[in-house]
Amino acid sequence: MDVSCTVTEQTRYELRCNECGKSFGNRPLSACDDCLAPLEVQYDLESARSRFTREAIAAGPANIWRYKALLPIPEGYQPDLPVGFTPLVRAKNLGKRIGADNLYVKNDAVCFPTLSFKDRVVSVALANAQAFGFTTVGCSSTGNLANSVAAQAARLGIKACILVPADLEAAKILNTQVYNARLVRIDGNYDHVNRLCTQIADEYNWGLVNVNLRPYYAEGSKTVGYEIAEQLGWKLPDNVVCPMAGGSLIRKIRKAFKELIALGLVEPKEVRFFGAQATGCSPISQAVKNGWDYIEPQKPNTIARSLAIGNPADGPAAAKMIRETGGWAEDVSDVEIVSGIQELAESEGIFTETAGGVTTAVTARLYAQGRIGRDETTVVCITGNGLKTTDALEGRFLAEPAVKPKLAAFDEYLRSVDSSFASANETEEAELELAGGVK
Repeated sequence: MDVSCTVTEQTRYELRCNECGKSFGNRPLSACDDCLAPLEVQYDLESARSRFTREAIAAGPANIWRYKALLPIPEGYQPDLPVGFTPLVRAKNLGKRIGADNLYVKNDAVCFPTLSFKDRVVSVALANAQAFGFTTVGCSSTGNLANSVAAQAARLGIKACILVPADLEAAKILNTQVYNARLVRIDGNYDHVNRLCTQIADEYNWGLVNVNLRPYYAEGSKTVGYEIAEQLGWKLPDNVVCPMAGGSLIRKIRKAFKELIALGLVEPKEVRFFGAQATGCSPISQAVKNGWDYIEPQKPNTIARSLAIGNPADGPAAAKMIRETGGWAEDVSDVEIVSGIQELAESEGIFTETAGGVTTAVTARLYAQGRIGRDETTVVCITGNGLKTTDALEGRFLAEPAVKPKLAAFDEYLRSVDSSFASANETEEAELELAGGVK
């Protein structure tokens, strides 16, 4: 079948090799057939200049499609799923705890439809899957991508076959199967699953979003960067702290910023990027710390399964980019991850999954190390919802004995657990006693 896709005057983009610059037009392909380097979508920015303006964007829908002039959307595609445009929250309470005066949280824990930033990338990937004529789509996934592919494939009426590691969180497995996707559990870690998916892409005529559709899929991550700039009043932050699994998201946010600068939508500024990983799977963090231009693969061993990619495809490029911007990378233990989840929830009312616990804990460490200044504008990327990884908090909140439905019993309970919960009468009596009065 013909799996090419035409490039129109309205949306001029093509796949191009990152290393040798060879052009491949538009087709389901992820690597250069000459030098094997990854392919990336490249745009004619000049042709987009008149359509990608602040005014045109503001007039668009309140979702990622307001930026469609710089997304690889095939001719005639009419997106109708309102993905993205998630809140940018001023995190004053968390900032007080960690010594940050201008801290923001980009909260994709509420992204539609499956509560993670993966909804962005999947919506762009499946637009191209349809254009290429695929009737079955799939992915290798550590959870969030599986959820999003299953949900959006169901909406589009496309069959979905999804491969995941066998030890994936139960909530993420359920949140894939409920959409009637074919879910295949593989006896191995994510890297084993991904290798198998690469073979499947060669053998079957399927659109695998993070294999043969990967260049298009990755472009959806740029919308996080566009939104950050727009929500800051068309200004770039000083720093971005981002979780890293495959290493694509952190690179695409920077690409978005560079495109905004090139088109004159924001003032030129070199933003520093900071990567966050779990110590149990931290190949990119280790590369940054050691100054390596390569990735040393690791065997994942962490509760942050959504970040557990031991041999990340974009790892070398992500590590290089972080160093180029003057940023840094850190990794934190499982204990710190759980503490990060609780700290973000307690301070800002945001319940994040384990990846967000990683990012929150790493952010606190970066401030403690003095790598980020107190007055600098810093955006922390929270990429998934805590309802997906409740097993990480198992045993932290035990059910207490039920209290009888009587005021006296309730009062006795409060006295036993927390004296700060005083009744109105007790508060009034204490105030009178301090004033020397009599009730």
